[in-house]
Amino acid sequence: MIFGPDSFSHEQCCSQGHSSASTVATIHSALSADPDIDSSAITIRMLGPVTLLEGYITNAADRDKAISIAAIIVGFHNVQDRMLSRFPSQ
Repeated sequence: MIFGPDSFSHEQCCSQGHSSASTVATIHSALSADPDIDSSAITIRMLGPVTLLEGYITNAADRDKAISIAAIIVGFHNVQDRMLSRFPSQ
């Protein structure tokens, strides 16, 4: 899954008119499109160039997948994980 040209960093894209709202929408769409992750309880916010992933995940793999997807779009150093685990009781 590749979004945008690889030659631009997130900061360069944002300085060229790429808004926080479009970044959030892109990440949200990418998370929703991935059948291997339940992203229904994940909220995406921007704090400057940093993408905050907040909300709840239902398994450990969802955390890694959500971070990976966001990192593809904004770069790993621009993703901050604030998701909480809500694993179903067995």
